[in-house]
Amino acid sequence: MHFIFSTGSLYSYGIDRCFDFAQRAGFDGVELLIDQRWDTRQADYVAKLADQYSQPVRAVHSPFIGNLSGWASDLAGGIEKSVKVAEDVGAAVVILHLPETVSYTPIYIGSRRLLLPQPWTNRHEKYIRWVQEGMPRLQESTNVFLAIENLPARNVFGRRVNPIKWNAHNRASISDITRFPHITLDTTHLGTWGLDPAEIFLRWRDRVKHVHLSNFNGKEHRRPEDGQLRLDQLLARMAQMGYQHTVSLELHPDALSAGADEERIVSLLKTSLDHCRRWSKTND
Repeated sequence: MHFIFSTGSLYSYGIDRCFDFAQRAGFDGVELLIDQRWDTRQADYVAKLADQYSQPVRAVHSPFIGNLSGWASDLAGGIEKSVKVAEDVGAAVVILHLPETVSYTPIYIGSRRLLLPQPWTNRHEKYIRWVQEGMPRLQESTNVFLAIENLPARNVFGRRVNPIKWNAHNRASISDITRFPHITLDTTHLGTWGLDPAEIFLRWRDRVKHVHLSNFNGKEHRRPEDGQLRLDQLLARMAQMGYQHTVSLELHPDALSAGADEERIVSLLKTSLDHCRRWSKTND
């Protein structure tokens, strides 16, 4: 298996610095998050960085939002363009999100942010249809795996809810996502539901073509060694079962002390990567 660094972990940094950090920490490559920055969408420039830092782009994450001015006007368009970027840079997998079923509007009470559901809107129907009909057609046209990602719990007025179609949000729903041939298993998202990533990997087995690895301690996207999830057991199981695809460290910037001295960030990354390689007993 290949351990790679997600540029989304430091989304407030330029991607050139993310490639630099990945090289200095000893990763096997990067996962490119495509976002509002043109640098993330231009395959020629990304390929130059990959060559400069000897960090191949092994995975591409499609945009979180649908409307990227001058590039794509909806989620499906962003995914289709992400596949083209992946093909151009030689990435094996494109990560995309499961569709939502309910829209939310954020409201603020003092400093507290709450989500107000809007069940009367249906703005997600187009994407739901594309996932059912358009995504299989796109998959037939490319050798890049389209790996759909399980998503976290939403907190609505202090209660944990699931607004995501086909999501793994309890033990009864674990198999819903297996209607898709390729899956991105996100460990911290499973943690928000109290689900064990090692058990879920066993259930999803060969469908898993990519893993977003991070821990959960009440906050999402913690470093692998910092939280309540037994990621050591997950990686040991993956190695035992011969997993040959990518594992991406997808962390929150504060877990890497974003804004601190560069040596501090690289040291944290090296420590996390060392844990992962030791747990998996592989240096592939």
